[in-house]
Amino acid sequence: MANRAVTFTGIRFENPFLLSSAPPTESENNIMRAFDAGWGGVVTKTIGLHPVINVVGAKAKFMRTGADDAQVSMKKRPGAALHSSWNWELISDKAIDWWVPRIRRIKEAHPTKVLIASIMAGSGNDKELRNWQMLTQACQDAGADGIECNFSCPHMDRKDMGSNIGKDEGLCSVVTEAVKEVATIPVWTKLTPATRDIVVEAAACFRGGADAMVSSNTFPSLPLIDPETLEFEINVDGLVSSGGLGGPAILPMALANMAKMTQAFPDRAFSGIGGVSDFAQALSYFLLGAGTVQVCTAAMLDQAVGPNVIKRLNAGLDAFLERHAADGWTSVEDFRGLRRDRVVLQSQIRRPEGDAYQGGYEPVEGYAAPDERPVSV
Repeated sequence: MANRAVTFTGIRFENPFLLSSAPPTESENNIMRAFDAGWGGVVTKTIGLHPVINVVGAKAKFMRTGADDAQVSMKKRPGAALHSSWNWELISDKAIDWWVPRIRRIKEAHPTKVLIASIMAGSGNDKELRNWQMLTQACQDAGADGIECNFSCPHMDRKDMGSNIGKDEGLCSVVTEAVKEVATIPVWTKLTPATRDIVVEAAACFRGGADAMVSSNTFPSLPLIDPETLEFEINVDGLVSSGGLGGPAILPMALANMAKMTQAFPDRAFSGIGGVSDFAQALSYFLLGAGTVQVCTAAMLDQAVGPNVIKRLNAGLDAFLERHAADGWTSVEDFRGLRRDRVVLQSQIRRPEGDAYQGGYEPVEGYAAPDERPVSV
């Protein structure tokens, strides 16, 4: 019998698909709706000790591209397809004392669903490390099933927060260790892709005691400039700062990061995120070694919490297992990591030999075949 359930970092999920920490998971109502829709897990919007104030106006928009041109724009156009999402939203503007009773109510309403609390504090001194511990204890006491440390937000100004932690292996290790000192539930760390070698930071988090890595968060980026108005397509008073690029555009890059980490740590747990809207994309993460997959952009475009997205993901998993029933596959674990070892160094890819190798020269220069080259007259 096909089985959607997975056990990830000791937690049983009824299916391996989660809503990631993002605007859709900002409210109690949305999280309840997500669980009703069928998501196996939800990661809350990142929680801090104190409220934060976001920019005025739009905090997130979607970029689209057309089949007949190369234009990428936030403007809606007939026939345009989703290219990516872009946001400059900070962590939850609701403080921990707002979240605690809501975490408790959500778990009381959905005891079999998995609620992961995303948290963030600073890292510059012992007081900030204690803040991580306070957040951890408050969330687990309220009933959260796990903690996700946000080492990845791409637009925090403070040098000791967000992706600035995720770029520093020392801070990755120290903060993770501080959280693990008080955690009685699994601890995941969400890493930034904006680093030279994500394996270095993953190793540091594992040294600190992390139970799993989550990758990738959005990529640091700017919105495009409108060629007519010469203004950024999203701005406040004409000004813009770095935001995060997500959605389909980041899928290949996020997969590359996942492959690096799962090869370096084949026996550890990984949750894949970036560009997932259907089972085909989720499958790539599973085949590279991820045990769960998280979704954001596609869900935001589907009634905020993705009721149709989770139906497609579950149906896709069921159909895939049915097609491979003869292989004895009944769950994700039966094929997880199956293509991880196919990712090799470029020097290991086969080269032409014998007559197939032209010694650095081509019989005909240029891209056109001989019968397509212009005729001189």
